[in-house]
Amino acid sequence: MVKLINGFCRAVTVLMAVALMVMVVLVFGNVVLRYVFNSSITQSEEISRWLFVWITFMGCVVALREHTHLGTDALVSRLPPLGKKICLVLGHLTMLYVCYLVFRGAWEQTRINMDVLAPSTQLPMAVLHSAGVAFAACASVVLLLDLWLLFTGHMGDADLVTVQESEDLAALKLPGGEPAGAANDNKH
Repeated sequence: MVKLINGFCRAVTVLMAVALMVMVVLVFGNVVLRYVFNSSITQSEEISRWLFVWITFMGCVVALREHTHLGTDALVSRLPPLGKKICLVLGHLTMLYVCYLVFRGAWEQTRINMDVLAPSTQLPMAVLHSAGVAFAACASVVLLLDLWLLFTGHMGDADLVTVQESEDLAALKLPGGEPAGAANDNKH
């Protein structure tokens, strides 16, 4: 299951890169067409906007799987392993509830907008709103996998804190051997 989800996240990452490339080509091409040829691709802005929404939602799923979301772990990192496990379970249950709310709302919007066509592409607006449905479903699977790994004992103590502190760069070593943050601390 872990290999399957990791493979899925790699595929999503590739799709996000392709979508970003398409966005760049569409927007840059439209700028060139406007200023050089005094014309444009009408659908370019709309497609780029939709791709941006999909990239954002799918990027959240990949970041959730890789535990690369920024957060504050000042309290959780100081807890004993049992406290970290309790916080992980409470946090994941809260996120699962939020995924349920996002799924319910996005599903309702998808259903409502099945017959509503976008102005320039004439595609159903449901395509845009279904990004929330896909995110909620995929994020729920990732969260449930993390809980399963925790309860089956396959999650180590180092994996119990699932956010990255923005000060992680301070842990990098300078060429002199001291931590990056220590060089600034000595000047005060």
